[in-house]
Amino acid sequence: MLDDFLVRAGLAGIGTALAAAPLGCFVVWRRMAYFGDATAHAALLGVAMSLALQGPIMLGVLCAALLMALMVQTLSGRGLAEDTLLGVTAHSALAVGLVAVSFLSGVRVDLMAYLFGDILAVSKADLAVIWGGAAVVISLMLWRWQRLLTATLNPDLAQASGISFRAEQLVITIALAVTVAVAIKAVGALLIGALLVIPPAAARPLARTPEIMALLTALIGSVAAIAGLGAAFQFDTPTGPTIVCVAAGIFTITTLAGRFGRQNG
Repeated sequence: MLDDFLVRAGLAGIGTALAAAPLGCFVVWRRMAYFGDATAHAALLGVAMSLALQGPIMLGVLCAALLMALMVQTLSGRGLAEDTLLGVTAHSALAVGLVAVSFLSGVRVDLMAYLFGDILAVSKADLAVIWGGAAVVISLMLWRWQRLLTATLNPDLAQASGISFRAEQLVITIALAVTVAVAIKAVGALLIGALLVIPPAAARPLARTPEIMALLTALIGSVAAIAGLGAAFQFDTPTGPTIVCVAAGIFTITTLAGRFGRQNG
């Protein structure tokens, strides 16, 4: 069964969607979309490091994404506006990664695959890493769900309850780095942020509770992955961008449906 590349690609898309779903909800609730972009752009630097050291690509991506996220978290609020800091780090990491890759002599690098994903080339080993990473992220989110939710939606109550905002931010940072490492094969470094933001934004008008929003996000992300994969195969378009286009279409439909429902409610 797993010898069929389309089956592996579909499973990879679903695994990536499941990893991004609970984390994406917190990215939307905390307005951290640009933070996710900055972390994702560091992925290319991780690719260059892995190729230079002849190590596993996903391990290099995980380390680079985690270092970038921790650096941004440490430097924020120390003289620079957060959006300025995120803009500098996001674009600098991407540029440094591209330059670093160009210096790798004797190594054949398909930059398009890392920038926009190459889900059709997912191997059985990649699939194991993707689903393992998804399991780690989901377990982390479930373990800290109530504390993360309290710190996000009611900071005053969190402080009164002894919940540390910075500690919960660290949990999100670790989960974000793992998700970036998982998603780079499916949608690439440039589109990981879209996968984190669009499905939860599409689920938001339909959900009445945070838990339902997380479940709907997982469903929308999985549908976008499978439908995008099918559309890309049918129309011979890039798979990662096609998945994001399908997710954007679902977002448009749910947003319009939500507005129509409020007007007639």
